[in-house]
Amino acid sequence: MTEQATFAGGCFWCTESVFKQVDGVTDVVSGYAGGHVENPSYKAVCREETGHAECVQLTYDPEIVSYEDLLTVHFTTHTPTTLNREGNDVGTQYRSAVFYHDETQREAVEAVIEDIGPAYDDDIVTEVEPLETFYPAEEYHQDYFEKNPNQSYCRMTIPPKLEKLREKHAELLA
Repeated sequence: MTEQATFAGGCFWCTESVFKQVDGVTDVVSGYAGGHVENPSYKAVCREETGHAECVQLTYDPEIVSYEDLLTVHFTTHTPTTLNREGNDVGTQYRSAVFYHDETQREAVEAVIEDIGPAYDDDIVTEVEPLETFYPAEEYHQDYFEKNPNQSYCRMTIPPKLEKLREKHAELLA
């Protein structure tokens, strides 16, 4: 039986690329959560008109990878201490967030944040919110890095995140 997790950590192209490498993750969908407009468009999200964060929704097998392991990957492959920013991407749509699906996930997120907090020089600003609605992004955003490996943003931003994933979480990779 599979479960789902929803994470925001900057550009969803980057986040998707990271989680597609994790063993036990069976599906990764780029999309939007945490806003106040139904069926938001990428343009409206980028103009910060909807309140949504770019995020990914994972389907995973908890027999292979735990939710806590996914949280650890999430927190080590983006910067959870910068408000509304990941690298050069700035805006509320790039905020760090975990959208929990149930109370067990909420408790796990809070425990992980408490555990890893002392390792950071600055406070963790990751929002921890219940998932109300997840909207899949437009089709051209799905599998973006695989479809556009030579796009300059992707070539510059994604490989360092994948390297960090390999360095810190080799045991979790497919």
